[in-house]
Formats: sequence, structure tokens, C-alpha cells
Amino acid sequence: MQKFFFFSIAISFLLSGCAVYKIDIQQGNVVTQEQLNQLSAGMSAQKVRFIMGTPLLVDTFHSKRWDYYYSFKAGHQNREQRLVSLYFDDSGFLNSVGGDVVIQARDPNTTPVPEPSNDRLPIL
Repeated sequence: MQKFFFFSIAISFLLSGCAVYKIDIQQGNVVTQEQLNQLSAGMSAQKVRFIMGTPLLVDTFHSKRWDYYYSFKAGHQNREQRLVSLYFDDSGFLNSVGGDVVIQARDPNTTPVPEPSNDRLPIL
């Protein structure tokens, strides 16, 4: 009985040092600031797809809107999520960019566009 008791205590001390490892989970499209800076109003959908890649979601009811989602969860930390939405006009050319993105101005003498709150941004 005493051997079993000491054995169970020894095993519990050894196992108490083990921690649960959680892997990093990355899902969706990684959209960089360089990609966003290459976009311009009036760009064809084919050229936008070449720059940004295939969108994660093209809604059948809103075919003029492409959504790029990105989600990253590092181990035990909180999930980071980003959304970039591209809007096209009736003829298939890029009209505006929405989501939680900041589009930098192309000319260094102009002021950058302020960070939006999920509103559509005109492309500079």
C-alpha cells in the first residue's frame, strides 16, 4: 500500500511539469501593406487577382465584392483577425477598398489616409 502511495505521488510530481502545447494556427489570406499599395482605382479584376491572390470569399449575391480574411492564433494568446474587402463597379474595375486596412498615400508630400472603422476607403 505504501509503495503504491509513493509511486502515485512520484508520478503526479513528474506529470505536473508537463504543459499542454498548442500550435500556432494561421488561416486565410495574408495581405501585406505592399500589396495594398499596388492597388489603384480603375484596375481590372484580373490584375487585382494577380496582385492580391484569390479571395477567400466571393459571395454569389454580391459578386462585385471580394473578401480577404486572415486569422492567426498563437498558442494560448488571443486570436488576431483582419478583413480586407475590395469593391468593383459594374464593368469589373476596382472601385474602393474596405475593412480594417490603412491605405498609404503614394506621394510622400500628401497626408496618409486615417485608419477607418470598417468603412469603404477611396483608393489614392
